[in-house]
Amino acid sequence: MLEYALGLVETRGLIGSIEAADVMVKTANVHILGTEYIRNGLVTVKIVGEVAAVKAAVDAASAAAARVGQVVSTHVIPRPAADVEMILKVVQKPAPVEEPPRTEKKPKKEKPLKTVPDQETLFVADSSLAGYQKELETMTVPQLRTRARNEGGLGIAGRQISKANKEQLIAELLKKRSGG
Repeated sequence: MLEYALGLVETRGLIGSIEAADVMVKTANVHILGTEYIRNGLVTVKIVGEVAAVKAAVDAASAAAARVGQVVSTHVIPRPAADVEMILKVVQKPAPVEEPPRTEKKPKKEKPLKTVPDQETLFVADSSLAGYQKELETMTVPQLRTRARNEGGLGIAGRQISKANKEQLIAELLKKRSGG
């Protein structure tokens, strides 16, 4: 007697058999032995695995294949006789293949990254209000929003800053700078 169980699902048509095979492998820890194409569109999918796993896989495959095609029959043979193995041509699991040793590659020299100064330092602070306004007008909206959040004490906050356009942000920042 063999220690595994044999599961068989026979469908009419290839689509049902492919669906059955897919569901069986995904449902339980089973291995597909193969498929057998018979006349008139009959296809049998054969699996092996532990008895409970094969039963669960065959039940799930039967339901799935019935949705997309026609299931002719299903059957589970728990621990089949050793002579059955000759009929099925059970292939032993291949021995694990040893991977060839990897050759270590020398790490490539990394090029130093060019650093970009902070956006805040890109703009030279001008003490006059007109210079400050020009500085603000050269900034993008995301830069203005960042500055508005960092400045604090504005007439707008939180989501209002996120929704404000460039003109509104400049007006609020100028109002704070001028002391109003």
